[in-house]
Amino acid sequence: MTGNGKKAILCVDDEAIVLNSLKGQLRTHFGSEFILEFAESADEALELIQDFDSDMVSVLVIVSDWLMPGMRGDEFLIKVHQKFPLIKKVMLTGQADPAAVERVRSQADLFRLISKPWDEKELIDTIRAGLG
Repeated sequence: MTGNGKKAILCVDDEAIVLNSLKGQLRTHFGSEFILEFAESADEALELIQDFDSDMVSVLVIVSDWLMPGMRGDEFLIKVHQKFPLIKKVMLTGQADPAAVERVRSQADLFRLISKPWDEKELIDTIRAGLG
């Protein structure tokens, strides 16, 4: 993914309350530097990534829930990794299956696992680290 200087952070969670919370925290810390995008499903997120790629926007970090209807977070992050291996992948979850986490670690180069409820400083520090 080569960009024209535009860079994005993408959050994926099926719970609106979680996305709203992430939106507030990310806008405060990254709103002026990055495009922030939020999706309620893995399918919606994959479409956004395609659109970004077409528009020459680089997605640098994805923060994804694990337990979502349809495609789960591990499957989604592995799919993203196959096409865009440089995106940093963070799993934010209340109940990740250890086998799923291991799959993302081995097949999608999981950058970090953060438990819900998360600590804002830990999340922001993790994303900052992922942005390099």
